[in-house]
Amino acid sequence: MSVATEPASGRAEAIIDRLHTLHPRLIDLSLERLERLLGELGHPEQRLPPVIHVAGTNGKGSTVAFLRAIAEAAGQRVHVYTSPHLVRFNERIRIGGNCVTDDALADALATLERINNGAPITVFEMVTTVAFFLFAAHPADLCLLEVGLGGRFDATNVIPPPLVSAITSISLDHQEFLGDTLAAIAFEKAGIIRRGVPVVIGAQLPEALAVVRQEAARLDAPLLARGEAWEVAPLEHGFRYGDAKHRRDLPSPALAGPHQHDNAGIALAALDAAGLSIPDSAIAAGLLHAEWPARLQRLTGRLASSLPPGFSLWLDGGHNPGAGRALAAHLAAWRDQPLHLIVGMKSSKDIGGFLEPILPFADSVFAVAEPGQHLAAPIEEIIAASGGRARSGPTVAAALVAIGRAHARTAPARILICGSLYLAGEVLKQDLEQGCMEGMAP
Repeated sequence: MSVATEPASGRAEAIIDRLHTLHPRLIDLSLERLERLLGELGHPEQRLPPVIHVAGTNGKGSTVAFLRAIAEAAGQRVHVYTSPHLVRFNERIRIGGNCVTDDALADALATLERINNGAPITVFEMVTTVAFFLFAAHPADLCLLEVGLGGRFDATNVIPPPLVSAITSISLDHQEFLGDTLAAIAFEKAGIIRRGVPVVIGAQLPEALAVVRQEAARLDAPLLARGEAWEVAPLEHGFRYGDAKHRRDLPSPALAGPHQHDNAGIALAALDAAGLSIPDSAIAAGLLHAEWPARLQRLTGRLASSLPPGFSLWLDGGHNPGAGRALAAHLAAWRDQPLHLIVGMKSSKDIGGFLEPILPFADSVFAVAEPGQHLAAPIEEIIAASGGRARSGPTVAAALVAIGRAHARTAPARILICGSLYLAGEVLKQDLEQGCMEGMAP
């Protein structure tokens, strides 16, 4: 098929495939290559709408989802950059509330590929440049940037000082790039803090909190920490947010789990620190309508409909020890029904650290590796990390059949698929969830 007649989605995929050949490493945390390309483009990163910059190990995507939903409920036009995508690459870039179109993505990639002229650059650096290029060309009230990895040398950190920096829960993850201690990882996350710019942080382990506090003090950045500048507390039918100026009783967020109160609190504190006056009605509406796939998401499509009556199917992409602890806090409220886990993980992750807090809640455990799952851990490794409790799926579909046959008489029951965002993407393709995933073949 010629370039002229090739579908836009195919053009974008072809360019991304070519970009993979321009740098020997998928991840290379430095800023020089990106700064060079941005300079050749006339520095679009300096023409963005007002920015809230979000880093963290767990919860940064959910926090961005709350920020977007609340701002949009208040009538604001919002650009959003997140990663990774689950099903379609377009999910990473939202322009004024909508995922970038295939045509706009392909055209921007083609323009930047031509200007880059084969110089070394990573795919993430190029896609970040595409986001800045498109955001600068479209007016908006707010721009939300999620850090890809770390913070200090992440591609998003080339921006001028934002309105606010926000740092969500810090945990051990990506040690091969960020360091093998919580303090080292916190230091990299704190790299997004800018001199004099407020930084909002949620609940943190003491070792991480100490590092962030030190960096904020060094840069004279006002530190707005949970338990000091703001607080959240659960209520019977929602939660309470309070700071020096507000006391708000709010509905339970659409994103499930007690950890989402922390993420919602970070979002509210960040919006306030940014000087954005949001009506309480918009805050409530945003919390109720926030969407972020694969974060304790209930599936209702093809996979779910294959289960016996009374079963519910859930999906979560958490994949590190901190995510395991957050999941466990939610699973404690699921004791009213049997729980069956289907676990697939990336080969480089701490499988045992993720599983340890959630295994006590499981009635059965299946280890899986989907055919299209990127860098899937061998099923045998997951079984070993579970202490032998897990058994081979070996796929999600086969595990669902096995659970249905063995436990149909125990309904109602819950099934949770978890352990990897890459697994989550494969599951969403099979379940045919939509959103920015429109255009998928049935």
